Formats: sequence, structure tokens, C-alpha cells
Amino acid sequence: MYSEDCMKGFSGGRAADVFCVRGAIMARRMESVRAVLLTGAAAAIWGWAPAAAAQDAEGEALSVDEIVVTATKREQTLQDVPVSVAVTSGETIERAQVRDLKDLQTLVPSLRVNQLQSSANTNFYIRGFGNGANNAGIEPSVGLFVDGIYRSRSASMIADFPDVERIEVLRGPQSTLFGKNASAGVISIVTMKPQFELGGNFEATYGNYDAVTVKGRVTGPVSDTIAVSLAGGLNKRDGIVSDLGTGKRTNDRDRWFTRGQLLFDNHDDLQVRLIGDYGKIDENCCAAVNLRQALPTAAIFALGGVVNQPDEKFDNVTYNNRLSTNDIENWGLSGQVDYDLGDVQLTSITAYRRSNIVTDQDSDFSSADLLERNFQDLRIKTFTQELRANFDIGERIHGLVGAYYFNEKIDQNNEVYWGNDARSYANLLVQRLSEGALSIPTLETAFGALEGDPTKYVGTFYTPGTGLTEAYKLKNEAYSFFGQLDFEVAPGLTVTGGLNYTHDKKRFATGTTADDTFAGIDLDAAAYAPFRQALLYQGALQQGFSPGDAAAYAAGNANNPAANPLAPLRALQYFPPFMNVPNAVESGKVSDGDFSYTARVAYDLTPTVNVYASYATGYKAASVNLSRDSRPTATDLADLRQQGLAVTNLRAGSRYADPEDSTVYEAGLKGDWGLVTANLAVFKQTIRNFQSNIFTGSGFLLANAGKQSVFGIEFEGTAKPVEPLLLSLSMTYLDGKYDSFVSSGVGDISGSTPPGYSPLSVTFGAQYTQEIGNGDALILRGDYHYEAPFMLVEGLPGLTVKDPATGAIVDATDAIQAARDFKQDINELSASLTYAMANGVEVSVWGRNLLNDRSILQIFDSPAQPGSISGYPNQPRTYGVAARYRF
Repeated sequence: MYSEDCMKGFSGGRAADVFCVRGAIMARRMESVRAVLLTGAAAAIWGWAPAAAAQDAEGEALSVDEIVVTATKREQTLQDVPVSVAVTSGETIERAQVRDLKDLQTLVPSLRVNQLQSSANTNFYIRGFGNGANNAGIEPSVGLFVDGIYRSRSASMIADFPDVERIEVLRGPQSTLFGKNASAGVISIVTMKPQFELGGNFEATYGNYDAVTVKGRVTGPVSDTIAVSLAGGLNKRDGIVSDLGTGKRTNDRDRWFTRGQLLFDNHDDLQVRLIGDYGKIDENCCAAVNLRQALPTAAIFALGGVVNQPDEKFDNVTYNNRLSTNDIENWGLSGQVDYDLGDVQLTSITAYRRSNIVTDQDSDFSSADLLERNFQDLRIKTFTQELRANFDIGERIHGLVGAYYFNEKIDQNNEVYWGNDARSYANLLVQRLSEGALSIPTLETAFGALEGDPTKYVGTFYTPGTGLTEAYKLKNEAYSFFGQLDFEVAPGLTVTGGLNYTHDKKRFATGTTADDTFAGIDLDAAAYAPFRQALLYQGALQQGFSPGDAAAYAAGNANNPAANPLAPLRALQYFPPFMNVPNAVESGKVSDGDFSYTARVAYDLTPTVNVYASYATGYKAASVNLSRDSRPTATDLADLRQQGLAVTNLRAGSRYADPEDSTVYEAGLKGDWGLVTANLAVFKQTIRNFQSNIFTGSGFLLANAGKQSVFGIEFEGTAKPVEPLLLSLSMTYLDGKYDSFVSSGVGDISGSTPPGYSPLSVTFGAQYTQEIGNGDALILRGDYHYEAPFMLVEGLPGLTVKDPATGAIVDATDAIQAARDFKQDINELSASLTYAMANGVEVSVWGRNLLNDRSILQIFDSPAQPGSISGYPNQPRTYGVAARYRF
């Protein structure tokens, strides 16, 4: 259990520095002889960062065995937990100037975090496994928990960290104890409990781009049994990117949050913790740049619009004709009750959360007014309840049983409309695709005349304000039952077995309408055969056919979809009619359940060396495609057509993806030899039915990969050659592939390397703490993070060549090669210098990405620009000064 009085000494650690150890541990420690321990021994076993042993209120070092984590939903020491988990302390967060979760990836090599389309969307990957946000119906493969409460979407953001005690990153499937949506791992954030002694901290930071951060926490007693705390922060920054289209700046920061806690502790057997938090974001984000131009780019320039040149991608400039909107509100309430019955400890955690997200973006990423808006109003309501009991049977058996309930409602509305330049833009594209034979007015007149009214379509194609109005609703209900048993069969030898059953049920409905007139035209319709025949005849003559042969060819192919001269125009049918669900064929329901298992053997070889071997499975529930690319399966499409229900231009796709099932075999060693510590894990991890979510240029393609696997090695260690200096090294090697992925967005890519993770990630750290005679200290810290080049996506669907009749991919060479051309590598150096005074005042200078290493975080098909490629660049060098005070 934790001490009621937080340790006040900070010596450069990342896990040990902030842990509060309760009465029995403290008493035992204070009776022992003061020991000189390796600075950071505990943290180094599990995490990479420069660390130091924790200190109690008297300044006495706490041993490795006394550092407590809750990775297995019960308090255990780092040395005893046979789980691959990296721990980052609140002190390390301060030293490294970590502002949000995306900064954490430079501290944990196996973790990747990206923020892309908006301030509300963050993607998490652990060991190369994970999938993205941007689609509210897709739950993450990496579970995010704050004080034991599941945050179902990354929009439930975590801002600055003034009251975070530690962040645990659990690697590999964790579904036995954490249920669904932990098939790749877990990020668990633990905040500081209120304390029964007045204390707190305040910090103010100023950096380049006029960045201002103010945050703090205060805690203290109300009575002998009640303590409270209040934390909050404000984070503001000018835009990093100049928007030369609007004359403004983008990629700014404007967010604040507060968290209040109340703790009732009768100092015997009952503890009640109430938490309320509120966060607000109002930012202009996120700038995309053009990486490859195509025919539509020339059309944009011809209209007087501008996009950046590809060689300007890191010049911190972009072009839009209006600012984006990111108006995000998150709040939640939770209550945790812990009741100690002696051999049984009962825990109940109840939580309710709300996320209200309004975003809008100039999604054509040019100064031309092609897309008038891409607006989204997303509302998420989540209720969770967990009950669990930890128990002991004698001195050799420890068990845990529990149940979990999850209820969530999603209400999403989108609007994507054409802008004022769309008609002229589309007319240029039609002319160039038809080599001058066609134009928008020609098409409107021709289609109308063949339907009996030449004026029917005049002036209706690409009209400003037309497009797609989307509405999606999703209700998700799930429950889990879980249990785990640890049996010490012999001194130092512990066998663990765990089981979880999770059942997940989703109901979804859409109410989407399209009034994009041209996208509703069936270019293969029999009524247009004379028009197609005339075009084929003219084309044959231009190819040198005789008039007779040209006429015969045109007549024979007028109704042949494969020879349709209008087929190239399908690329311009952006918002076709939408097939809503539920309907006579599709129920809009998906339900599934799964058992997850854990089996593990751990053995203490010596008092300083532990080894373990484990097998675990994971489960991620089915996900629903809440996007304009949500389409019936091929089988359902055939039934809809047979019943005459299918809307015009409907193609096969997916409404949802089947559940993921993951498996990991892992062996590990942890050692602490005083001056050197090491942690080694070797694993083979697979996911069957991996839920791939790839942007197509207009929506999202959700598909299951047959199997994805990775072999990996993780190493973390520290060495202390001299007393003030601590060195650390972390390495992650990953060798992965798609064992089977036949129906990806770019065709069959079985045997290829999955995107999104580096084959080799390395982090070097060093921290030098120079004590000064008056009790002050000078702390110099530096980190270097390297990742070998890796692909960002498996391919770009917009660059595939498709069969005009079926829509099936016939050539994906360019789509796959483009993904290989835009690999990312990372070379990031960060550092800080802190003068820490004995009276609690600290002054720091810091810098992140000091080498100004620039890279592209993600690439995608440019919306409304067939053949073009866009991407999101990373953040440039940032630096500043900080002052903090602890009391």
C-alpha cells in the first residue's frame, strides 16, 4: 500500500521518484541500515529513462523491492511483476517536458503515438500493433486507462501532467485482466491521491512560438479522514505553421484542464476516492502538406489556387482558404471504493464520461475553395463499472476475481459539401480526362436529353453546398468476467493462470443522404448507351479505324462496362448515394464473445535475477465503420440488388470488422546487480483478423487482415560508472509481416512488412546530478531516440487501378511503391538543465527535437485530388525555460 505522505525528494528517477509507499514498507525501511543503491535501479528494470531510487521523507533510499506498481491490478513490486511493462514517473515527465501522450513515445521505444487529422485523434501502437482513431466506430487495440478507468476513445485526451504519479505501458495482450480492446497492450495512467499533509507544486514554462504553460497541484487534509487535491493546467502556443492561404497560423495550442479529487480514508479498512475532471481544447489544427502532385494539382493552379511544392514540405507553410475548428470538451466523474477484509480486498470503480467534439477542416488542403466544409459533431457517452476481489489463501496462493460492465453511446453527424470553386475545378478535370471531348455542361445536357429532359441536370453538377450529410448512431454494451491465480509452488517459483470471458454487442444505424448529383449518375446505365456509342465511335476514328469498323466497334461495346469511355469520370464521383443501415438485408447488429487466457511461470534464480515465461491471448471486439465508405459486403450487396433495394453506384465494402484475436509467447529476464541493471524480453506475437483502417481519400476502408505477426526483442538497462552519472539504454527489435492479408485497400499484400513500426528503435539516456554543498543540485539530462526507416501505410488506395465494371483492384504497383517512397525515420535529441534548490524552487532550460529532425508522420490520398498524396509533418525544434516550486 502507498504511504499517506508523498515522498518529496526528487533525484532524477522516472518511476521511483514519485511512488508513495505505505506504513508497513516505510516502517520496515526506516528500521533498516541506510543503503547506497543504484540510482534508478527500479525504473531501469521496466523503463528506459534515467532514474534514481525513490526517497522517503527523511531522504532515505527505498530498495527496488519496495517500488510498487499495479500492472496486474494489485500492488506488486517491480522486481516481482513478471510482465513486460515500462514505467515513467511524474518526475521524468517534468524533466523531459512531456506535454501529452504523443511525447511519451520518445521515452518508451515500443510505443508509437501519432496525432494527425485533428486535436481529438490520437493513434496508439505497441510492438507494431494497433490501429487508429479518425473513425469513431473503431475501438483502439491499445487500451487507455486513467486511475483504472477505461477511456474508450483517444478524444478523451490527457493534457499536461501536474498530478500524474506514473504511467505504465503494458506490452503485449492484456485482455485477461483488462477485457476487450487490450489486444495489443495497455497504457495505464495513475494520478496522485490526495494527501493528509499540505503540499503541492506549481510550474510555469515559456518557449518558442510564444508557448506558455502553467500547471499545478495542491493537496491537503480537510479532516482526519478526508483529504482533497486540485490540479489544473493551461497550455497555449502560437501556430507553428504559417497558413499562406488565410494569412493566419495553424498547429497552435489552446487547451486547459482541471482535476479534483476527494479521498476518504478511515485509516483502517475503508478508502473511498472520488475524482472529477474537465478539459477543453479550442485549436486550429492540423496542417497537411502536399507530397506528390498530379493532374488535379494543375487544375488547382489554373483556378488561382495554391498548394505547397513537395520540396517545401518541411518549410512550416500550408495553404487553406479557411481555418480549421477543433472544439473539444471532455469531462468525467468516477468513484472508487476499496474495502479491506483482511484476506480479501474488495474494489469497486464506477465511472461516467462525456466527450463532445466539434471539428471542421479545409480538407482539400489548398487555397482553392473545393470542399466548402468537412464538419463533424461527435458525442460520446460512456458508463463503466468494475467489481473485483483480491484474496489470499495461506501464504502461497493469491487470487483475483472480478466483473466489468461497459455501456457506450455514440452520436455522430458529418457534413461534406462542395465549395465555390468545385464546379470549375471539376470541369477542368473532365476536359483533361476526356482530352477535350467533354465538359460539365456537355455532360449535364447529354444525360438530361437521354432521360427526356435536356434541362434536367443543367447547373446541378458540383453545385456549392451539395455533397453528403451523414448521421451515425452506435450503441455498445459489453461485460466481462475475469480471474487470475498466482501459486507459489516452491520458494521463488510462482505459477500463474488467468481467464477472462468478454461478451460485446453493438447496434448501429445510419441516416446519411447525398445530393451530389453527378455522383448519383450511373455511367453504365442503358439509357446512356447512345452517348457512350458516340464517344466510342469518335475515339475509334482517332485511333485510325475506318468509319465502318469504328461504327461496328462502337455498337458492339456501347454496353460493355470494360470499354465504357465514361469510366475515367468515376474518379470524380466523390459522394455517391449511401446505402443506409439497418435495411431489409443488413440488421445493423453485431455480437460476439471470447475467452482470453494467461499462463505464466516466474522464478527467482537469485535474489538479483528473475526470469519468467508466459503465454497470453487477447481480444478486441468487432469494430463498426462509421464513415462514408461504410458499404455492404459482396454477399449483402448481391441480396440488395436482387431485391431491387441497392442505391445507384453502390459497391461492395464492409460495415464492420470481425473481432481481433491475439497471442503472445514471451520469455524475460530481469536483473539488478547494483551498478548495472537489465531487462530482456523475447517474444513472438500474432494477431488474427487484425482490423485495418485505411483512409481512401474520401472515407475509411475497414478490413480484417488474416494474420499479422512479429518476432521481437526488447532490452532496457542502466549503468552507473560514477556516483553522479547514470547511463541508460533501451532497444526494441521487431521483425513483422502480414502472414495473410488478401483484401487490403491495395489488394493482396500477404508476406509484406506491416506499416507503422520501425525494425529497430534505440534510446540512449544520460543524467548527471551534481550535489552542491548548500543542499542544492544541478541536474543535466539528455535523451537521444533513433528509429530505423519504416513504412507509414501499406499503400494508397487512391493510386490503385480498378476494373471499371467490378471495382476490383487490378494493379496496385503505384499505390504500394508510393508508400515505400515515403518512409519515416527518427533522430530526436532532447535535453534539459535544471538547478534544483533545497527550498523547493527549480529553474530549467530545455529543448525537444534539438536536431530539428523533420519527418512525415503519415501519408494519405489527397481528398478530392485523385493521384495526389498529402501528409502530416512532425513538430520542429522546441525549447524554453521553466520554473517550478514544490512544497
